[in-house]
Amino acid sequence: MTNPRDPMSPRLPATLSDREFQRFSGFIYDHAGIKMPPAKKTMLEARLQKRLKANSIASFEEYSEYVFSPQGRAAELIHLIDVVTTNKTDFFREPGHFEFMVKTAIPTIIESRGDLLRDPLRIWSAGCSTGEEPYTLAMVLSEFAIGRPDFRAAITASDICTQVLQTAKTGIYPEERTDPIPLNLKKKYLTRSREKTKSLVRISPQLRSLVTFRRINFMDDDLGITEKMDIIFCRNVVIYFDKPTQQTLMRKFYKQLKPGGYLFIGHSETLSGLDVDFKAVASTVYRK
Repeated sequence: MTNPRDPMSPRLPATLSDREFQRFSGFIYDHAGIKMPPAKKTMLEARLQKRLKANSIASFEEYSEYVFSPQGRAAELIHLIDVVTTNKTDFFREPGHFEFMVKTAIPTIIESRGDLLRDPLRIWSAGCSTGEEPYTLAMVLSEFAIGRPDFRAAITASDICTQVLQTAKTGIYPEERTDPIPLNLKKKYLTRSREKTKSLVRISPQLRSLVTFRRINFMDDDLGITEKMDIIFCRNVVIYFDKPTQQTLMRKFYKQLKPGGYLFIGHSETLSGLDVDFKAVASTVYRK
């Protein structure tokens, strides 16, 4: 086998055979829950080409040998998952959800639990991508907390992709990415880069302190979250899963929520047809 780290390894054009596609797509489904039908073979081939190049590997067969070897499993699998996951998000995406949260969900939770000083409101941004959603939540919650000294909140944000989590942790974004943020919140919670040649902004330390980022794979039996959540946002994620995987995940979310907790999913998603005990309370909003 050619040494994948050897810069002198030949770099011939590589094509993904049906056999290797089945092997990779089967692994991706088993490991990450992402269904890859034959129609996505070209997309998978293009994304995996990046890993062949990074490892100086000439063929998918050789890459397959490496990935599924003990050495490859330890060093490469996480990068394979990184390149096949789709990460699309925006600040204040689907804004109606945030309005429902502050006008209905949080007041209902406060009414049933009393003050949130000792036991903060806990929110999980599941599938947080590059961090726009949890930082939006942090802005909304910070504004809600004004004049409410008995209110505290903690946000857990997770993704399976290590690359997007690294971006999220830094809290640095191109300024044009922040266009959906209202101007008053931009002035309050964003700082422009001192380098005038770089059109970058950074999320304020106040907001960053509210969010804890973690790598979580929804397919793991134990998600590793010890705290029960009041609210879970998992939007535009389950559309990449088949029905059995969606049902398994929703049951995990149900178990992770406190009684009366809320689940927010994407506007193109539904729990219809799934055997779960959530009750619909608004469009794409469910309650335990």
